[in-house]
Amino acid sequence: MQITIDLPDDLHLTETDLRTELAIALFQQNRITLGTASQLANLHQIEFQRLIASRGISIHYDTDDLEQDLSSLQHEGW
Repeated sequence: MQITIDLPDDLHLTETDLRTELAIALFQQNRITLGTASQLANLHQIEFQRLIASRGISIHYDTDDLEQDLSSLQHEGW
């Protein structure tokens, strides 16, 4: 799926910036798992954990999250 978003010219955000901010927001709202968020941000899970920790966001990760991550990884061929 592809989404087009028109942003003000003076905002100066790259696609990487947008993907990272979206991943952080969705993770913080408990809408996606840590693994999915790190994939969306194109970051290794440890890098994503460091990023959210630097913003004071705690990691919420339970058994259901682990199972979802394992399922996602299996379907994506990781």
